[in-house]
Amino acid sequence: MKESFDLLIVGVGGQGTVLASNVIGDACLIEGRTVRSAETHGMAQRGGSVESHIRIDGKYGPLISKGTADLIISFDLLEALRYRHFLKDGGVIISSESMVMPTSAFTQGLAVPSADDIKAGLSDVKLITIDAAEIAKEAGSILSQNIVMIGCAAHHLPLSKESLLKAVRDLVPPKTIEVNEKAFELGFLKGI
Repeated sequence: MKESFDLLIVGVGGQGTVLASNVIGDACLIEGRTVRSAETHGMAQRGGSVESHIRIDGKYGPLISKGTADLIISFDLLEALRYRHFLKDGGVIISSESMVMPTSAFTQGLAVPSADDIKAGLSDVKLITIDAAEIAKEAGSILSQNIVMIGCAAHHLPLSKESLLKAVRDLVPPKTIEVNEKAFELGFLKGI
């Protein structure tokens, strides 16, 4: 019997995956819940893949095994496809519709699958996609896409909306609190 809620947050270096995992972790602490997390940064500074494993209410280490994630939050559609094998049967992937061309594909002139091809490759799972970049712009800053994604995912997390919003307020720079609150709320509306 599984005792934890296993979450994987994936993206490309610079998209804010680590801040997003810190927000989730802080929300867990606000609620007095056990949380374990670990990040793998890879070539984050060069546009490489970044993953954050988060285990809520578990008693074992933070790394999530393949086929056991309850939820994957992906900041990039290609990353959703790359990490799909971590999702358990009946799990959910919430992904931004944006795609960052991998450096290796760019430098070698390789073809990158289209968004439709990627969505077709994920047709066997529950996939929710949103235009996080456009929503972040509406909130006031393109840099708030990670908070938009947390807002959208809030419906699938075992944490209260209030705890997640408090964690956002606690962790973003003070001058960006208002924008990030709006980003969370707009993402939350898209996740319904």
